[in-house]
Amino acid sequence: MKSGIVFKIVANLAILALLFVTFGAGVGDLQPQSVLAAAGDDPSPPAEIVKLIFIHHSCGENWLQDDYGRLGVALAHNNYFVSDTNYGWGPDSIGDRTDIYNWPEWFTGPDSQRYLSALYAESGQNSSYTRLPNDPGGENQVVMFKSCYPNSELEGSPNDGPDPNEGMTVGHAKFVYNQLLTYFITRPDKLFVVITAPPVQDRGYADNARAFTTWLMQDWLRENNYPYPNVAVFDFYNVLTHADNHHHFVNGQVEWITDHGNNTLRYPSDDNHPSIKGSRKATEEFLPLLNVFYHRWRGGGALPPAPPTEGPAEVVPTMPGEEIQPTLPPGQLQAGGLIDDLEGDAPAETDGWQTNLDESTPTRVDCGPERGLAHGGSQALHIDYEIAANSWANCGLFYWSTRDWRPAQGISLFVHASQSGQTFDVTVFGGSPDALETYQFKVEITPAMVEGWVRLEYPWSELRRVEWEANPGAPFDPARAAGFAIGFDTFPDTPNVGELWVDDVQLIGMGAPPQVEIEATEAPEEEPEEEPEVEEPEEEEQEDENGGFSLPCMSPAAFLALVAILYFWAKKKIY
Repeated sequence: MKSGIVFKIVANLAILALLFVTFGAGVGDLQPQSVLAAAGDDPSPPAEIVKLIFIHHSCGENWLQDDYGRLGVALAHNNYFVSDTNYGWGPDSIGDRTDIYNWPEWFTGPDSQRYLSALYAESGQNSSYTRLPNDPGGENQVVMFKSCYPNSELEGSPNDGPDPNEGMTVGHAKFVYNQLLTYFITRPDKLFVVITAPPVQDRGYADNARAFTTWLMQDWLRENNYPYPNVAVFDFYNVLTHADNHHHFVNGQVEWITDHGNNTLRYPSDDNHPSIKGSRKATEEFLPLLNVFYHRWRGGGALPPAPPTEGPAEVVPTMPGEEIQPTLPPGQLQAGGLIDDLEGDAPAETDGWQTNLDESTPTRVDCGPERGLAHGGSQALHIDYEIAANSWANCGLFYWSTRDWRPAQGISLFVHASQSGQTFDVTVFGGSPDALETYQFKVEITPAMVEGWVRLEYPWSELRRVEWEANPGAPFDPARAAGFAIGFDTFPDTPNVGELWVDDVQLIGMGAPPQVEIEATEAPEEEPEEEPEVEEPEEEEQEDENGGFSLPCMSPAAFLALVAILYFWAKKKIY
């Protein structure tokens, strides 16, 4: 055991010496991955506000927007101050060019220094999304970049090696990304996050696209012996190929499941742009991973093990994403606490709004998002109901797995009704999807609700277990939330007939900073909580530690020779 430890120490010294000679002693405040001990990954948001720039075109713009993919507001809730580039951005309109074969122009070409200076300094928005209100200053620290879906239409063969000949081919794509590493290794002070291009619907390119993204995930950094944790890949492509394909952080580890579907776009809109549902799925899976990438980078963590070529042998969640709970790191709420604004597809991890009713009676209820009458946006939940005397029904949204709503203090919604004098129930469900517990507050429809929209707000303490279930009157436990519904019953021997519109259902009173107003498309006016200083004590300690480490006073060549002798001496002693 002792000899093995000695060998590891000497081997690590040899690696450190090589990096010292190659890159010099002052490569910033980041150590090479290979000499740092691996630690548990951390999916929590950064403690300080981090500046992030996203290079993208239309798919990325959709992904960022509050009423589409909600990436922007999710990034804000995870303490990232987000800026972006788009068509027409930057010197020489470099923002127009984001295909794979364009990336060398950005990072390694003759004018790259000019483009990158503008990129690192950019603090504006070139798309519409909610972001943190105050720029913390300084350069962008995280650079995300993505090519659009035509870049999944790669020619060539899946097993082609890197090819310097230009073209939209598997081989040239590999060549380009290898070249990018020659720049990334010079900037360990920046975190570069590759977002793989989304898939297309045409199966003719599926094998090549899958082969290339698999290469990025498994082989790119390893084939190049890349030493730093400042480069990461999010497999946007894979997440969009099937509901059961994932790239996410779950159960304390990164999981990459690829063995479902035909490697084509599972979530199309009218064309190859990912739909709202697909974009929101990507947001949920990406945020915890981005935080993991960030903490690896700041902490100098080692590269994770290579993901398997295929998904685990037994991936049998009963529904897609069943184990992703909560969708953002513990203590965070998706999209500012929004449950549903009724503007797009079904909320993530649900099957959309569903009706439940007493089928032994002529009770009828129809519900679903409908254009026209709405509080915000263009749609609201329209419920048309005829509840037979002494019967019941509800219109509900049920999650595939329980959620943690503890960062919030209650729930709010906007309602509008066709007539007053009747009642409905605001209902939340706890327990689990297989054993729901019902908690309600009965609401009387007032004339104000008929005249216009009224906001209703209920703290958890007002939502109590119904009398026909166990523990009647018990308060709702927000740590085990399973769904939300609007319910209807009747006065004795009297039917209940009418229409109700519901909009902008969301959680309220969240304690997790920063606070971002989800309905806004611009930065909110309220000031965020006091932000921590950018200079963290941990960084100072790391700098002190690095500063206290000194190499022998000899030439690099002499030191390398000494280390090599020690290395082979240790190896001989052990073997």
